[in-house]
Amino acid sequence: MKLTLQLSQDFTEDDLRYAQQIGVEHVTVSSTGGGRDFFRSVKQRVDAAGLILTNVGNTDVHNMPSVTLGLPDRDQKIDAYIEHLRAMAEIGMTYTTYAHMANGIWGRDRRPARGGASARSYTDGSATGFWAGTTYPSTGFSHGRAFSEDEIWDNFAYFVRRVVPVAEELGIRIGLHPDDPPGVPLGGVPRCIASSWEGYQRAFDIADSPNFGACLCLGTWLEGGATMGRTPTEAIRGFAAQDKLWKIHFRNVSSPMPDFVESFIDSGYGDMREYLKTLAEVGFDGTLIVDHVPQMIGDSRNAWSWSIGYVKGMMDALGIPTA
Repeated sequence: MKLTLQLSQDFTEDDLRYAQQIGVEHVTVSSTGGGRDFFRSVKQRVDAAGLILTNVGNTDVHNMPSVTLGLPDRDQKIDAYIEHLRAMAEIGMTYTTYAHMANGIWGRDRRPARGGASARSYTDGSATGFWAGTTYPSTGFSHGRAFSEDEIWDNFAYFVRRVVPVAEELGIRIGLHPDDPPGVPLGGVPRCIASSWEGYQRAFDIADSPNFGACLCLGTWLEGGATMGRTPTEAIRGFAAQDKLWKIHFRNVSSPMPDFVESFIDSGYGDMREYLKTLAEVGFDGTLIVDHVPQMIGDSRNAWSWSIGYVKGMMDALGIPTA
């Protein structure tokens, strides 16, 4: 497994040394806008530090309302996504994550996790959404009207039928991230695709490609609880059996919807040791990142150090090597 540290687009040389010091060989870098020059610079800096780059994200082509809702500029946004794929291929990347959400991640409010650590939370009916600098209120429509599930599915099909042939040409796998949170309509937009096992299977059928699979965010899957149609363990085994399990977001939550707080790995209701053990049993060799960590007191790296150290300890106890 490629245990991976997330870095921001303005990462420093100290951030690279930090990755080395905590014993992580792989890093992923987020960005807004991305672009070939930026991607090349990131790859050169990571390589020079003796680390391995697993992915460079780009929020401009992730959670795109124009694509999810079929707005007038969707073809321009799809063209931008295809350019993102080509920029990734140019620096040797073979994987990228995609989320088909129109109005971002909901539940920005912070509530205390263990010991008062600040954590994202969600309460049905009062949560707000956020993505790439835009906030969506808890009431009303985020994009002027209510959309139907058929519209969301039709727009998904339009997108994947344009981008999947390019991904196949370039040798890039696209992993579909679960809706966060899953299932419930938010801002008048249904979350009907990456919100259940059945939704994923329908999405796979539409894409009809070995290059389209799953980014399994365990925290999001746990948010959905029984509504996901499979337990996290069953989802791991099922996606792996289809050769469509390529990335894991390794996080936990206090409880399933309608109310949850993101928790430390060891204090939520999910059995993270069992999930890690199952990943090893199915031969998972993709990227595993800790994600959405509760913020601890002191240095901002404390929460990442604790979380990654905990995962490394479990991997050692289970006899799981890191790539």
